[in-house]
Amino acid sequence: MPMKSVIPVPLPHQPYEVVVASDGLDHLGAWLAAGDSPLVKPGQKLLLVSNPAIFKQYGDRTLNSLTQAGYTVETCLLPAGERYKTLSSIQKIYDAALGFHLERKSAMVALGGGVVGDMTGFAAATWLRGVSVVQVPTSLLAMVDASIGGKTGVNHPQGKNLIGAFHQPRLVMIDPLVLKTLPTREFRAGMAEVIKYGVIWDRDLFEALEAAPRLDQYRYLGDDLLHTILTRSCQAKAEVVSQDEKEAGLRAILNYGHTLGHAVESLMQYRGVNHGEAVAIGMVAAGKIATALGYWTETEATRQRSLIEKAGLPTEIPSQLAADDMLTLLQGDKKVEDGQVRFVMPQGLGAAVVTGNITREQILAAL
Repeated sequence: MPMKSVIPVPLPHQPYEVVVASDGLDHLGAWLAAGDSPLVKPGQKLLLVSNPAIFKQYGDRTLNSLTQAGYTVETCLLPAGERYKTLSSIQKIYDAALGFHLERKSAMVALGGGVVGDMTGFAAATWLRGVSVVQVPTSLLAMVDASIGGKTGVNHPQGKNLIGAFHQPRLVMIDPLVLKTLPTREFRAGMAEVIKYGVIWDRDLFEALEAAPRLDQYRYLGDDLLHTILTRSCQAKAEVVSQDEKEAGLRAILNYGHTLGHAVESLMQYRGVNHGEAVAIGMVAAGKIATALGYWTETEATRQRSLIEKAGLPTEIPSQLAADDMLTLLQGDKKVEDGQVRFVMPQGLGAAVVTGNITREQILAAL
């Protein structure tokens, strides 16, 4: 029997829902057009943004779902990969929006992973000073993280996501079945973000992952565990975002593992290490710092590392990277305040805190 969950994101100015439903792609148009006050009125134009590989697999189903619900749809395909997450790609979305005569009552639909979602969201935030965006994530990482919360943006040559805006989606539609075609390495990358939620917010999720026989491939999870992973991860993100939409405080804990992870990605020039792998490395390093400073125990750090390894993720910084280069890059991170790099420290399993009181020497020791 198909499983379906609806997770509310109760923001005061624009509440929305995250729908986790098998075959959700086929019902996307109906969901947008449902009820007396549809999210986007039938008859409106939609710009569907994707990349060629994803569109080849899921484009027709998505288009059929939208056109059958009465929408007029145009497509914009962007090259796949983090290195294309640039203002040049945003320009291509703008050009498509202009050519298609997208209006303020129109919407953009992001069909793809986190890169497509971030860029489509940013384009939607800035086109005509803001049009609606619908997120249809096709990677595990995008499902549990990038598609929820309204963070959008692109990379600058000197750092990740330095150019961006907050722009909440009208709907997030997650179809777990699309993960069947997700490459194993990308599935593992998404598991890094799932493990992150277990460490910083949801101890029960962490223990459910520990109890699973394997986490490194989609086919070993089973429908029940996959549904648990998706719903609990999305619930964690929704709870944090609803309490702190624009990262004034609590939401910063979602950056656990990301401070050092972003430095690894940037120094590798977004090649050789993907986002989830970098986050996994960053979590292990942050876990070492947390142990040294007494935020949690050596046992908890070991449990985290074991779970990361169980998901088939790396735990060591690439040997070609120099610690001094990483420290220099950290100073340009967007999370720096008053010259101090802010780190998320786990406080046992299921809780975390943000601190800037970490010395250069402590960071070097962890690296």
